[in-house]
Amino acid sequence: MSDQAQPIIIVRKKKGGGGGHHGGAWKVAYADFVTAMMAFFMVMWLVATMPQEQLGGIAEYFKNPSAVAGAAASAAPGVSGPGGAGDVPIKMFDHLSNPPGAGATPDESRRDAADRARLEALKRELEEAVAKSQALAPFKDQLLIDITPEGLRIQIVDSHNRPMFDLGSPNLKDYTAQILFELAKYLNQVDNRVAISGHTDTTPFADASGSGNWELSSQRANAARRALVAGGMDEAKLSRVVGLSSSVPFDKADPRNPINRRISIVVLSDAAERIDAEGQAAVPVADVAPVDETGGDLLAQRQD
Repeated sequence: MSDQAQPIIIVRKKKGGGGGHHGGAWKVAYADFVTAMMAFFMVMWLVATMPQEQLGGIAEYFKNPSAVAGAAASAAPGVSGPGGAGDVPIKMFDHLSNPPGAGATPDESRRDAADRARLEALKRELEEAVAKSQALAPFKDQLLIDITPEGLRIQIVDSHNRPMFDLGSPNLKDYTAQILFELAKYLNQVDNRVAISGHTDTTPFADASGSGNWELSSQRANAARRALVAGGMDEAKLSRVVGLSSSVPFDKADPRNPINRRISIVVLSDAAERIDAEGQAAVPVADVAPVDETGGDLLAQRQD
């Protein structure tokens, strides 16, 4: 038999292909990426549009958000500056939490802008008066004038050789009374109300009745009020008169520095008065941080 049965050969070809099924994991990763990019651009937009002082307050808050003692490298600012959490049940003005003017209506915002312009004009007039007045010029180093979130602040500070009051007493020196008399006529030039606070340094003080720095600072603030009224300021303009003892030092590095003994007079902005009227303000943080409206350090300027 010549023909021999040929074996049947079956060739099986293995189909090539990619990897296995990947599912939707890539979609989740992509969504995370898009979300991160959106958050990044929102942060960049906020950084570009927020005022510098608010950015500083936010940065300070995240450095140390609690006023309670803990393991932080530095003490929380609390009432000593913007951004710190407070440890007292009092609504305070700062650059981060509900500053005057925050949440204002368009009409209120326009009034606030006009009010700011009036206060800045009064600041310039006071500065010119201090430079030209024979009564005020000798004390220009003890008169610190700046714009704060609460309004126009005028601080009269002690110096080593020229205190404002008799030692341990609320009695005004003659020249301090003269300064307040001169200031009084300028305070009547605007309709804004006025807040007065008294401050001491940390030197312990107690009189025969047991009164200390808290009472002394309150009595000195009230003495300043009487002098302003005697100088012609309308008493109806007063919003509050408080004594803060040594709780808010001007020079935090040296609590016994005479500059910490001071009277602070704040011509309240319209926005601050609105918050005052709501019963939310009792102690002005604007009275704490010695900075001018450009962020400069008044203590450093005075020492230069």
